[in-house]
Amino acid sequence: MSTPSTPAAADSSREQTLAFVGLLAGGCSIAFAPILVRLADTGPVASAFWRCALATPLLWAWVFFRTRDAREARVPPLALAGAGLFFAADLGVWHFSILFTSVANSTLLANLAPIFVTLAGWLLWKQKVTRTFLVGMTLAIAGMFVLVGPNFAVGGTRLLGDALGALTGAFYAGYMLSIKAARDAGASTARLMAWSTTITALVLLPIALIAPQPFWPASSSGWLVLVGLAVVTQILGQGLIAYAFAHLPASLSSVSLLIQPVMAAIFAWLLFAEAIGPLQFIGGAIVLAGIYLSKRGSV
Repeated sequence: MSTPSTPAAADSSREQTLAFVGLLAGGCSIAFAPILVRLADTGPVASAFWRCALATPLLWAWVFFRTRDAREARVPPLALAGAGLFFAADLGVWHFSILFTSVANSTLLANLAPIFVTLAGWLLWKQKVTRTFLVGMTLAIAGMFVLVGPNFAVGGTRLLGDALGALTGAFYAGYMLSIKAARDAGASTARLMAWSTTITALVLLPIALIAPQPFWPASSSGWLVLVGLAVVTQILGQGLIAYAFAHLPASLSSVSLLIQPVMAAIFAWLLFAEAIGPLQFIGGAIVLAGIYLSKRGSV
């Protein structure tokens, strides 16, 4: 006869379920990033800067008006700074990688972050992973290759761009591990987001200013797009992701965020009538199946 679950266990299970739903919602929110960047009349790096700069005052207002937690005084500053520095490197390097390779190559390689996160968790923190999780992660990444595969290309100067794309994946993994460390140490979602977003904006500002791309929006509609980028992708999307990382393993979270390119393709299809072929539908379905298996196999 099975033993009834305790109220504490039930509460923990509900919290993890809520966090997983929030994580997927965050992944769907950040999927709007490439769409809004396309609509913006600033350069890609400038858009990344404004995304963080416009979100910063709202995030600090959130910090100021929320109830303070005594545990936050023990949060290592390095974890907060690391999240901002890794996120700035992720955004900056990814935009530069597009200059030398295709968007498909760069997107695919940047989404290899789950491999880096899982390896780091195993090597540095001795975190166990189940066979089911590894099968799910492999399946999700394979689905990414099918999803992006028709647009994948080789040759020319793409080797440098592909290397930068892979480096982007490593930086994004560093960002995920940093927010996991900060959340486990007691940092609130508000404080973590405020510090990391501020640091990211400060790092990206000089890069955006020297980049040969428009820095200032040319119209009120351009500003509106950037505000949408800040609110939808940075505050809502990354905020939900930071919340979820406090309750879920980093490895599962990183795999689950592969929902982003799937949703980006669907949003582009709905908003811009970009064609999605049968192979891309199959790839998206494989990614979702991989996320499901990873969830079943997470420990």
